[in-house]
Amino acid sequence: MKAVVFHQHGGPEVLQYEDVPDPRPGCGEVLVRIKAVALNRLDLWVRNGLPKLRLAWPHILGSDIAGVVEAVGDGVGGVEVGKPVLLQPALSCGRCRMCLDGRDNLCRQYAILGENTRGGYAERIAVPATSLLPYPEGLDFEHAACLPLTFLTAWQMVVRRAEVRAGEWVLVHAAGSGVGAAAIQIAKLHGATVVTTVGSADKVEKARALGADHVILYRERDFAEEVRTLTGKRGVDVVIEHIGPATFAGSLRSLAWGGRLVLCGSSSGPTAEVSLVDVFFRQLRILGSTMGSKADLFAVLDHVRAGRLRPVLDAVLPLSRAREAHERLEARGQFGKIVLVP
Repeated sequence: MKAVVFHQHGGPEVLQYEDVPDPRPGCGEVLVRIKAVALNRLDLWVRNGLPKLRLAWPHILGSDIAGVVEAVGDGVGGVEVGKPVLLQPALSCGRCRMCLDGRDNLCRQYAILGENTRGGYAERIAVPATSLLPYPEGLDFEHAACLPLTFLTAWQMVVRRAEVRAGEWVLVHAAGSGVGAAAIQIAKLHGATVVTTVGSADKVEKARALGADHVILYRERDFAEEVRTLTGKRGVDVVIEHIGPATFAGSLRSLAWGGRLVLCGSSSGPTAEVSLVDVFFRQLRILGSTMGSKADLFAVLDHVRAGRLRPVLDAVLPLSRAREAHERLEARGQFGKIVLVP
């Protein structure tokens, strides 16, 4: 089959469109013909290299996958060949206390497709049958692929970690990012007033269309000062943070006393300075968050089917143009998800 692989870490130039052996479904697995795979910033981090990440070369990226069941392995029942499916973007042991408690994202064996194991920049993938999710009827494959990882991440941040309630103010960074676009919608779904940031004027109305109440052009204005003005100097109750050191200090300044900051990533670098005095004196909470439980994806898909949440698609490119897709994502020129199709 055709796949986009890389044999060493580096820039977009390391991505190669090559022939690789077809995967075969093992016992308990299904073979899925991939129809669309969405990019995530995680793809850039893995391509560049992450501390302690050890890959089997060549590696295949891609966590957000929509496709059709092509074959089933031994021991798989109730799965129809030809059925459209979404894939749970992560794997876990299914046996430990965390998995059985519905917190599989805390499993010690947790692995994300395209990061710790081969992903979906390819024509086919073999995955455990337990990775199959119900397909959201009414969506094409390109829009369906925009859903799993970013909406699960945003749901975990807004609902599980921050526990956003009606009437609260929430600051969501980078409305044009996958997590940002999802978090705006989820926060509005739970009755919050949403402030968001964008990097260019052409993204302002797109952010408002997602439900954002206030949009700040962060390259033109100090977003923390704008937040203080909008809230009458009180600050927001919650910050959805995934940028890192470039915004972290401002995010803390944006919080009201007793506010919560939830962090799921750090795209601008791995470390940030924090005033510990400010944290304890203002009784702030800094909460880490990675992915979410598989069960929460079912809740997300229920809202998608009901029209309360919607995927945001920026561009569709053929798999062979993966380098170009990575360059666009790195330049932060997109609004929503970039999708590759084999």
